[in-house]
Amino acid sequence: MIRGMAILVLAVAGTVEAQQFVPPEEAPPSGSGIRVGLFGFGSRLGVDFEGTNEVIVSVTLDGADLFTPQVRLRPSLEIGIGDSLGSYVGSLELMYRFTPDTEIAVPYVGFGLGMWFQQRCSSNPNCPDLWAQFALGFELRMRDQINWLLEYHGENGLRRHRFLVGLTTRRGR
Repeated sequence: MIRGMAILVLAVAGTVEAQQFVPPEEAPPSGSGIRVGLFGFGSRLGVDFEGTNEVIVSVTLDGADLFTPQVRLRPSLEIGIGDSLGSYVGSLELMYRFTPDTEIAVPYVGFGLGMWFQQRCSSNPNCPDLWAQFALGFELRMRDQINWLLEYHGENGLRRHRFLVGLTTRRGR
């Protein structure tokens, strides 16, 4: 009986064809509402021209589309290196992208708030501090889903000026 079932299973297995998996197309944005997800990830390196000219290392996430794919919510973390005290800025910015992600060049502008910290924060009366943020930049396609990024970041009410260059990814088109 077991031998008969094994022969039957082998006979049926020889005639069964594998089905190719085709992933579903991403639904186009509805044009209204909030879409939450990971739409991009970026890493940046730059310089802060205020005071000790810190080197800035930063990561960003495009975490939500607000009512249109061109308006994004972008949290980021910046670490300043070069002073005897390291500095840290955690930001949440609203970015407006002038063109869709599918274009070769994507200029953008953004505004937000950042929380600034420093090592040995207790010795500084201004630490921690809430900073107004401004961003102006563009992405230039390097490869499919990978872009170069060039950005000016005005922080602390435009009292600090940071220029950043980096790479960013985009969700599949």
